[in-house]
Amino acid sequence: MKLKNILLSATLGIAALSSCSDKMDYKEYNVYDDEYIKEMFGRVGGFMTKIYNDLESDFGNYSGAVLASATDESVYSHPGNQIEDFYNGAWGPTNAKSSTWTRCWDGISYCNLVLDEFSGLTFPEYVLDIYYKEEMAQYRNYEYEARWARAFFYFELVRQYKNIPLKTRHMNADEANALPQMPSDSIFKFIDDECAAIKDSIFVDYTTIGYPTKSETGRANKLAVLALRARAALYHASPLFNTNNDKSLWLEAAKRCKEVFDQASLQSMTLAGNYSKLFNSDSWKDSDAQKELIFGVRLAASNAFEKYNFPIGMENAGGGNCPTQNLVDAFETVNGLAINEDPEYDPQNPYANRDKRLGYIVACNGELWPNSANNALETFVGGANSSSVTYGTPTGYYLKKYCNAGTIIANTGSNSFYHIWVAFRLGEIYLDYAEAVLNYTGDGYTKPEGLSMSAADAINKIRKRAGQPNIAEGLSFAEFTKKYENERFVELAFEGHRFFDLRRWKKAPEYLKTIRKMTITKNADETLIFTPGTLETRTWDDKWYLFPFPQKDVQVCGYEQNPGWK
Repeated sequence: MKLKNILLSATLGIAALSSCSDKMDYKEYNVYDDEYIKEMFGRVGGFMTKIYNDLESDFGNYSGAVLASATDESVYSHPGNQIEDFYNGAWGPTNAKSSTWTRCWDGISYCNLVLDEFSGLTFPEYVLDIYYKEEMAQYRNYEYEARWARAFFYFELVRQYKNIPLKTRHMNADEANALPQMPSDSIFKFIDDECAAIKDSIFVDYTTIGYPTKSETGRANKLAVLALRARAALYHASPLFNTNNDKSLWLEAAKRCKEVFDQASLQSMTLAGNYSKLFNSDSWKDSDAQKELIFGVRLAASNAFEKYNFPIGMENAGGGNCPTQNLVDAFETVNGLAINEDPEYDPQNPYANRDKRLGYIVACNGELWPNSANNALETFVGGANSSSVTYGTPTGYYLKKYCNAGTIIANTGSNSFYHIWVAFRLGEIYLDYAEAVLNYTGDGYTKPEGLSMSAADAINKIRKRAGQPNIAEGLSFAEFTKKYENERFVELAFEGHRFFDLRRWKKAPEYLKTIRKMTITKNADETLIFTPGTLETRTWDDKWYLFPFPQKDVQVCGYEQNPGWK
């Protein structure tokens, strides 16, 4: 959506619902009455802006750390950051990491408010405006955008908490607090039903309205509805929720993904040619990126993310979320083999002849990164950007993905750029489809009846863009699953998926216990010795598969606490 100031709650008199136990009624706190808001199209539009601003993004939500740093993707270089609570056990009902809980209930409340209080208006005083017809078309579309956003908020909640209340209308605190928890099957059904109900009513393409005429990649359209429906179906089929491994749920997820592909084809959308463009500041208008982007959350211009993540040693740089050796090792060689399978891999020249996505995501020793860097990165022991320096990389690497290389964070000449959080893109849907078909058929090479691709066919579309050979033939189910999980690890790195993937698969202990680094030693003759090894060993507790409900909500609303958190 267009960047503009949101209508502040103090101005509109809105006290949004933020959690079960501190609900406030809109009508009790209004400065302007309902009629004031109903007078003008733009005032209702302010609610929609607020709703979109509440959608998920992660450019350092944990005081600079991203959720990836609670997984095997990265390590935050500032010890003592709150992200460590996720793996050291310092979270629980009284430290519930409840930002998503609060944000989503806030968003749901605004959606219900728009749907119940500010729908069906005609704005008669503006009938003679030149753009009245176009603005009314956008206004009527708000209903479907709000229903999509509400379904998205519920998806975020169900994947973290499983059994949650279902609030589908604007209500006061007492009513909200009395809502019972619903089983996750019911929440997933609600999401699916909502998407089914609005998919043929919401705009397909905002450029056809006539005003405004430019692309609106930050507003939900039909493809965003189908993408949400497909992702929710995949989660519903996953072991964390599908405890009996009902195969029909995997087939349903595959069919939902096919609906995305069919609609994308109608809109002439396909995978972008250049992977890195998807995460650039101008992806919202880049013609190549727009081939693949389905929905992105667009944030105002800022250089905070770069300050968090640019290499230590630069003025105002924080070091930040440093990719792990676990992630770097996941990138195959150009021969399509894991590094421990390829006899041509040279462990003393470890970044040569690797999957080119490595260079888009990870900054390694010897690179000039970012553009304003005067010298090549020195992550070797004793180097200017190494762990020898306070807050220097503990893993031997720095983050590139989502960082704008042209950002200047120095006190003199600093600049800022937009950041676009990629919420849905076709690349993810191909991987979702591959997972669904793999688990439905039991192998990577069978095409289910009525579907045109096997799991291998879908993965190979992603690999082709990366310049990698097709996935090997003849793999067993277990071998193919490993290859799939690795492909997802690499392709979707730092997009917010890994934290939840390992949970919905119930495979967190397999991946999260050993976090690895690269130690580089520089010899007197300037040669380097590369020695991968363990940075730290972590524990895992199965109760961490789900988040704890905040203690105050358990007490006030009577929720059944998630297993292990009582």
